[in-house]
Amino acid sequence: MRLPHTRLRSAAAVLTAAAVAVAAALTSAVSAQAAAGCRVTYTVTSQWPGGFGANVDVTNLGDPLNGWRLTWSFTAGQVVGQAWNGTVTQSAGRVTVTNAAWNGSLGTGAAAQFGFSGSWNNTSNPAPTDFALDGVPCTGRPTPTTSAPPTGTPSPTGTPSPSSTPSPTGTPSPTPSPTGTPPASGALEQTRTVGRVRAAGTSVQYTWPGIYFEGRFRGTGVGIVLDDSQNDYAVQVDGATVATLVTPGQTTYWVRNLADADHTVRLVKRTESPWAVGAFGGLVAAPGGAILAKPAARSRQIEFIGDSWTAGYGNMSTTRDCNSNGGVTRNSNADVTFGALTAQSLNADYQLIAWSGLGMVRNYNGGGTDNFRTYYETDLQALWNSTVWQNPGTWKPQVVVVGLGINDFSTALNAGERWTTPEQLAADFRTAYLGFLDKLRARYGPNTFIVLTYPDLSNTPLAASVQQVVRTRTDAGDTRIRSLYYDDNALGLDKLGCDWHPSKRDDQLLAGALTRFIGTLPLTW
Repeated sequence: MRLPHTRLRSAAAVLTAAAVAVAAALTSAVSAQAAAGCRVTYTVTSQWPGGFGANVDVTNLGDPLNGWRLTWSFTAGQVVGQAWNGTVTQSAGRVTVTNAAWNGSLGTGAAAQFGFSGSWNNTSNPAPTDFALDGVPCTGRPTPTTSAPPTGTPSPTGTPSPSSTPSPTGTPSPTPSPTGTPPASGALEQTRTVGRVRAAGTSVQYTWPGIYFEGRFRGTGVGIVLDDSQNDYAVQVDGATVATLVTPGQTTYWVRNLADADHTVRLVKRTESPWAVGAFGGLVAAPGGAILAKPAARSRQIEFIGDSWTAGYGNMSTTRDCNSNGGVTRNSNADVTFGALTAQSLNADYQLIAWSGLGMVRNYNGGGTDNFRTYYETDLQALWNSTVWQNPGTWKPQVVVVGLGINDFSTALNAGERWTTPEQLAADFRTAYLGFLDKLRARYGPNTFIVLTYPDLSNTPLAASVQQVVRTRTDAGDTRIRSLYYDDNALGLDKLGCDWHPSKRDDQLLAGALTRFIGTLPLTW
């Protein structure tokens, strides 16, 4: 895994500038007064050796804009990497940012915010000084200029959106489309989610696998506004999957040719992206249709905590070597993991808080210095601007299923690790697990059932350690702690997913075992 950087806060560089628009006239138009101008706040939010993160706020001080383009020049060799809430291109030091699908409309006095991570030379990282909005230098003051109004409706100046990869054709027929009209209200007002998301204007950002959004609409079609070049998504209408979007980029994906009626739509993130944020901008109704009130919350909630088994690592593959069939990411689908299937069978909302390769105290093959517990509470996992996720007060799971320990014990200890024997590792594992359970109890209270799961990992201390943790908690008076052993032989797991991980068939078998086990708990949900 990539080692996380050291976060260093820096002072915000606030740059203001004003602009005078270049006069333009059409031969048959009458000249008129227009206003142009902008204000930019550029903030380096964190900086570490070789890299940095920044936020940019741009305020339109002139006439309303329908689509915008912000430019600046880096003078010290900085290079933009991952960006969100906008599309970034760079040529040498010259950077151009165009609006996302949902933030292209900038009224007078309105602002848009976007951010990015980048690299620098470890010597100097000066802020740009030549910001310009649609070619107009920013000085912080609106300036009237003489210009000629166009004879027709202006078109957006943003970059056209790339198409997404559609699923097999059928009815309803999903077809990709250029970015459409921004939604009338924000993603969180239009759709329902219980996932760990962060509001970003009218859109939401996220990194955890399996995050889903559910909405309702009336009409013959719906557009789904996305800005994500890293992840894959499933699109479902009325309970049926109608499309798989492979790294869709900045786009509005359209599902068309539906019956003119009320429908449900569900968007779910299939893949993992601890260091790359995805963004969902909401729904757009087809002409003549409407976005309806979002669905009601389910009364049942389950939180799944774990590693690659929980995340769905390579579970769609039918061969353990995925080098020739698209790789791990293209073969992963969090929506058909045992956790998702268990929750769906129980009509429960759920979170998948999972990260492949991380363990309770030791990661796979001893890699890295931060384990799963480092990131459990974060909203955007390992991003430079991640913070503790703020529970809105509505996430109160009656069941928490924990599946950690495979990465701790599945590989032999290496020279230089802080444990020299498996027994030392097991002792630290048990101590950390008990502390983690203390955190869960403080978070969710004494009435939540916590189920510790573990698979067949022969000749390791995993099983005995988990069982001892349960006994210790029970002896201390915790009556709602349980363990569940996934017996490979009894379940008949084939582990044909990538790198010997559970396959889609295995996830179905695991879901059956877990669902039956939850059915034995004295729940009153």
